[in-house]
Amino acid sequence: MTAMSVPEQPPARPWWSDAVVYQVYPRSFADSSGDGIGDIPGITAHLDHLEALGVDVVWLSPVYRSPQDDNGYDISDYRDVDPTFGTLADLDELLAALHARGMKLVMDLVVNHTSDEHPWFVSSRSATDDPKRSWYTWRDGRGEHGELPPNNWGSAFSGPAWTRDAASGQWYLHLFSPKQPDLEWENPEVRAAVHEMMRWWLTRGVDGFRMDVINMISKVDGLPDGVLAPGALFGDGGPLFRNGPRLEEHLQEVHREVFAGREPAPLTVGEMPGVSTAQARRYTDPANAEVDMVFQFEHVTIDRGTTKWDVLPLSWRAMKATLGRWQTELAETGWNSLYWDNHDQPRAVSRFGDDSPTHRVASAKALATVLHLHRGTPYVYQGEELGMANAPFTRLEQYRDLESLNHVHQARAQGAEEDTLLAQLAVASRDHARTPVQWTHHEHAGFTTGTPWIEVNPDHVEVNAAAQRADPGSVFHHYRALIALRHTEACVVDGVFTMLVPEHEQLYAFTRTTPTTTLTVVANLSSTAVANPVDLAGELVLSSLATPPADGVLRPWEAVVMRTTNRDETRGTPP
Repeated sequence: MTAMSVPEQPPARPWWSDAVVYQVYPRSFADSSGDGIGDIPGITAHLDHLEALGVDVVWLSPVYRSPQDDNGYDISDYRDVDPTFGTLADLDELLAALHARGMKLVMDLVVNHTSDEHPWFVSSRSATDDPKRSWYTWRDGRGEHGELPPNNWGSAFSGPAWTRDAASGQWYLHLFSPKQPDLEWENPEVRAAVHEMMRWWLTRGVDGFRMDVINMISKVDGLPDGVLAPGALFGDGGPLFRNGPRLEEHLQEVHREVFAGREPAPLTVGEMPGVSTAQARRYTDPANAEVDMVFQFEHVTIDRGTTKWDVLPLSWRAMKATLGRWQTELAETGWNSLYWDNHDQPRAVSRFGDDSPTHRVASAKALATVLHLHRGTPYVYQGEELGMANAPFTRLEQYRDLESLNHVHQARAQGAEEDTLLAQLAVASRDHARTPVQWTHHEHAGFTTGTPWIEVNPDHVEVNAAAQRADPGSVFHHYRALIALRHTEACVVDGVFTMLVPEHEQLYAFTRTTPTTTLTVVANLSSTAVANPVDLAGELVLSSLATPPADGVLRPWEAVVMRTTNRDETRGTPP
């Protein structure tokens, strides 16, 4: 008897391939206690908003115990919740409430560094022969008396990447704040402690981790000087501490010790500044068992010069070239994280769109349409689904962010004037992402009954969740439609990406194609009308404007998604 051939079935997609992630920055999401700071019960009280939006995963920025030097990214206890945000019981309640709604919770994992108040570092600092000394990166200084840092690296938050300890005379490494000393990942005891902590959270029920600056955990041996550019205060250490020689070994060990064998598989997202597409393919290749997807930064540096404070005009041609290359080069192996906004970036509608009353709604919709129809996992940052804009701060005293304030201090020392500093902060400060979520038109936008830790954007009177949920033409409902389309249209997840009119400065156009379906996405990303050379044949699926597109012209910030049915030569034309 001749054996019948069985058609090979395509492998099952990972559960997260058609998911949408919503990032919550707890300090600014919702305050239940009236102290002016967002908290975990405030998040739980607003889960109906996330459920209505349709998101699948909540990424929770750090709520661990912390001195709050960097708003929680300086952790002093990985296994407890900071009283600022609530209790472990509150977190358990949030987790149960999310699971009851069919959503998952991803915790922010910050293990490149700890707080200097973490017991590990307190011990490490206590004596040069303390067992924890080797858990951090300590070095003798340079100069006759060790009075100079061990190398010329600069911190991401201004100043040197080293701080001298008065008691021992040695220096410790901190790629960020002096209150965020770097863990020494070459020490197997450090890695084992991190693995144990991660298993503890997974056993508690969390569904994965977003790993903060995880590609910085392996540094080049010897920690040599970075290249010192003319006029720079510090050498560029990035090539020496990003994507280092043992990074993949460490990631594979984490997967083996923490994630392997767990069902459903936890989501693992690696935040990786400076990662290349070739590196991202390796890191996200399932065969290598490292991470599921990377968070890359190339596209959010398109409008920046040598530093984030050096703001350049945006080129959509350059943006398309960057995002298109990430689509193409991760098409066969790897997976993209898709985002415009997060807690470290200014608001997209102000940065890439047009936040004027005339164009804010349409530009927020157009930006969302372009992003969500790429291949990858979209991330929605809190308030992005409302088209929240940058804060109209006019005084330096209104800013709260450590990075921004350190920049002001350093730039003032170099002679910068206040007007220059205000102009820089107005477009680049992380505080723009951190003003409270605008729930209602009432005082403090319904965020708190107290005094908010940072001022609420005064435009909340017009731009708020209550008004938008009641308005079917709002930014909120456009996001709902985009998320629903990803859940129901396989082409959004599986379709081949092809960029159209790559040299056009105003139009962002591409197709997503499977054997049975083509989605054509065309967006005018400008505040003036433009001739449209792209064929818009087919069924209109989604539009950023209330009326259908006209022939041959795209209105300001008009984005349309068209669907056509293809002939599948192996299956015939679908009915």
